[in-house]
Amino acid sequence: MGFTLACLASGIVLAAPAQHDGQVSEQSPLYATVSKLDTGLFDSFNHCSSPAQLKKHASYLAPNLEFYHDEGGVTWTRHDYMAKTHENVCGHFRRVLIPGSLEVFPIKDYGAIEQGRHKFCDIKSGTCFGEAQFLIVWHHLPDKWVATRIFSYGHEAIPSAASGNEH
Repeated sequence: MGFTLACLASGIVLAAPAQHDGQVSEQSPLYATVSKLDTGLFDSFNHCSSPAQLKKHASYLAPNLEFYHDEGGVTWTRHDYMAKTHENVCGHFRRVLIPGSLEVFPIKDYGAIEQGRHKFCDIKSGTCFGEAQFLIVWHHLPDKWVATRIFSYGHEAIPSAASGNEH
């Protein structure tokens, strides 16, 4: 308490809650970039029943994308990932980022790691039925960013009484 008061009296601003080693702050340009990438990637994912949105979703992914899903296995290319997304996701459910869960870590001379938690909600009813952790490796190319590896793991069902409607 004395340290905090001394800092306040001297004009020193204390940082927000401690971050993991290497994690960038929410105010950093890298965090803003990755957060915007997440929004674009999953907005197109959530609307992938539209051919234009499905194509936009693919544009966020490297051709040699590797997608690791603890329950669904491994998908080794963007082409195969897109086929599975079209078949299993589009028009069925959407992804919702859990607020406050997004963390970003820089990868020197490559890009960034994004991690967090998300839940999945039925499009028709709005009822959320599952939650999982995710990790995305983003590669910063000269003209754009692309996801090269995506991990979705630790899936668990959300009890129907706790799922709420996430419109």
